[in-house]
Amino acid sequence: MASAELELQGVIVTRLKADAGLMSLVNGVYDQPPDNRWAMPKEGYVTIGEAQFIRDDATCISGGDVFLTLHAWSRRVGFPECKKIADAVVESLHLAPVNLTTWRLVSLMHRQTRVFRDADGLTSHAVIDFVANVERIA
Repeated sequence: MASAELELQGVIVTRLKADAGLMSLVNGVYDQPPDNRWAMPKEGYVTIGEAQFIRDDATCISGGDVFLTLHAWSRRVGFPECKKIADAVVESLHLAPVNLTTWRLVSLMHRQTRVFRDADGLTSHAVIDFVANVERIA
């Protein structure tokens, strides 16, 4: 039986890769980006980030909240391209009706997005946070 975080990661990556609008902006969605990511035709990409499960069982329900972070990256000048990528991620996932295998997704909601310049001075970086409420399927 897979953890809720792992199941969510799988369906999120599949959904994002199938999103034509997002994929028109980026060269991929990665757990670990390839070394040549900046040499690709498009200068942006998305990575899967941190995840945390906080259990909140009830008498007859086993479940909790999964806090998920995704990252958007761009080397185009300024913040606009990175913000477009982040917005496309949010549009694809916020309240998305995704199906899990051993968990039931109650809701998947965007919490916040932070955009800033990375320390290299070249890369715009967006941190996109979601929370998913899940229940284990009996």
